[in-house]
Amino acid sequence: MKQGWQIAGAFVGIIVGAGFASGQEILQYFTSFGAWSIAGSLVAMVVFAFLGKHLAQLGTDLQTVSHKDVIYLIGGRVVGTILDVLITFFLFGVAAVMFAGSGAAMHQTFGMSPTIGSSLLALLTVLTLVLNIENLIKVIGAVTPYLLGIIFVILVYSMFTSDLTFTEQHELAVAQPAAAPNWLLGALLYVSYNLAAGAALLIVMGGTVKDRRVSGFGGGMGGFIAGMLILLINLAMLMKMDVVSGYDMPTLALAEQIHPAVGTLMSIALIGMMYNTAVGMLYAFTVRFFDPNSRSFKWIIVTVGVLGFFASLVGFTSLVGQVYAAMGYIGFALMIGTLWTIFKRRHMHEPTN
Repeated sequence: MKQGWQIAGAFVGIIVGAGFASGQEILQYFTSFGAWSIAGSLVAMVVFAFLGKHLAQLGTDLQTVSHKDVIYLIGGRVVGTILDVLITFFLFGVAAVMFAGSGAAMHQTFGMSPTIGSSLLALLTVLTLVLNIENLIKVIGAVTPYLLGIIFVILVYSMFTSDLTFTEQHELAVAQPAAAPNWLLGALLYVSYNLAAGAALLIVMGGTVKDRRVSGFGGGMGGFIAGMLILLINLAMLMKMDVVSGYDMPTLALAEQIHPAVGTLMSIALIGMMYNTAVGMLYAFTVRFFDPNSRSFKWIIVTVGVLGFFASLVGFTSLVGQVYAAMGYIGFALMIGTLWTIFKRRHMHEPTN
């Protein structure tokens, strides 16, 4: 079951990304609904775990090294082709966003030139990707416990130092800009948005194991942990709305309030999450077109990494607006297709547990 835990950790690392760990997306999709954000967090946890389990198992069933086979199984020839093209495009786009985001974070935290910060993450990503996929899973998964620890410290601090009543914090929360008209749609949009980015590597990771129980455990547990992180970050911000309101990076604001050193550790965690996401996205994009066992694969990785770095020069904010805007809709199509595929396979008496 060790392999299952590695898949779980890697899945969490991929879907967390910069916006998740910074708290800004959690604030918009969950916390802005006040007390109802707790229900939204629980819904996201269940959906993440359910879809994570079955997508990983589909990867195992097909023993695929690319997301293509599963996407075509889910969507058929026409819809599958459209999903394949769009998801593949977004994989590269998200990697470029992470390079740009790393540059912005290093500039804000350490005063480093954004270009240098972006190039450092691009270089680290390329160096990591010369490893095989099993080692890649270990590297990505290793950062997850570190993030969990920091988020837990921030939560405990927030719960015991809240200066306002829960009702007062709720009123402040619902005054924040929301990314959806209600808490349920916000939770589902958030899952679909992240699934569009994370499903490809989860499918590839599922293809690295022979036992579908192991892959199912990894995908399901990874989704559960991701949902738990959403709940913890949401609760921490809900208890400290008077502190985080107006900040671009709410969790960093909470960390810095505890101690400057904790703020620095949180900044490192944010950069680590960007690294996680960049590695996963660039790998999944490359194996869509090239055999990871070929002799030229390492040079192809270098080429794709360089292209991703140049794409990152467009700027973090611009890339987020251009790349992320449509990902929620792609994720919804993927969610519906996955549910339909699960239904069909069960109807055909094929095991899915």
